[in-house]
Amino acid sequence: MTRYCILDNQGLIPYSSAWKYQRSLVQARIENPDLEDILILLEHPPVYTLGKGADTKFVKFNPDQTNWELHRIERGGEVTYHCPGQLVGYPILNLHYYQQDLHWYLRQLEEVIISVLASYGLKGERIRGLTGVWLEGKKVAAIGIKVRRWITMHGFALNVCPDLTGFKHIVPCGIEDKPVGSLAQFIPDITVERVRHHIAVAFAEVFQVNFTSLNNL
Repeated sequence: MTRYCILDNQGLIPYSSAWKYQRSLVQARIENPDLEDILILLEHPPVYTLGKGADTKFVKFNPDQTNWELHRIERGGEVTYHCPGQLVGYPILNLHYYQQDLHWYLRQLEEVIISVLASYGLKGERIRGLTGVWLEGKKVAAIGIKVRRWITMHGFALNVCPDLTGFKHIVPCGIEDKPVGSLAQFIPDITVERVRHHIAVAFAEVFQVNFTSLNNL
C-alpha cells in the first residue's frame, strides 16, 4: 500500500528554527502514529553542527570562542557545515510503515541522492564503511540521522552550488583524506531550485510514497 507523505518545501531557514520544527513534528508523531510523514526541503544560513558524540578535534577553530554559529545536536556523525546553495532534506518518517532497520534507512537516503545524480548523467558512489555519496572521489552529500521510537529526524545535505570555503574550517564528517565537492563543479549552471524537483521525484520512487504538498515546487 502506497503511503502518503507531505512535501514541505521551504526557503532559507535558520538552523535553530528548523531544528525546533523537526522536534515538534517527531513528538506529534510519537503521540499520534497515524499522522502523515513529512519531507522538509530547505537551505540554511552558514552554520556548523556536531553530532551527539562528535569529536571537537575535527573542528579547526575554538568552539567556545567563535562568531560562527555552531550547534551540538542529537544526530549521529561528526561535524558538518550547512550554507546557502546546499539543499537539506529532513524526512520525518515513521519507520514502522517501512522497515525498522537503520542501515536500510541510511542506504535508502543514499539511493535518493544517487538517483538524483543519475538524472544529470552523473554516477554517485558509496564508499564501504562510510555514510554519504561521492562523485569522482568528492563527497557531495552528507547524511546524519536521529531516530526516536522509529520516527526519523535530521537527514541529508546535498552540495548543489554552495560556497565550499566554510568546509575548510573543519574536517567534514571526520574524514581527512577525501575532499568535499558540489554538483556545480560538474554542472556549472545547476541551481537548488532545479534539484528540489529531482529530490522529490527520487524520494517518492525510493520510499514508494505519494506526495501531498504544503508548498509548490
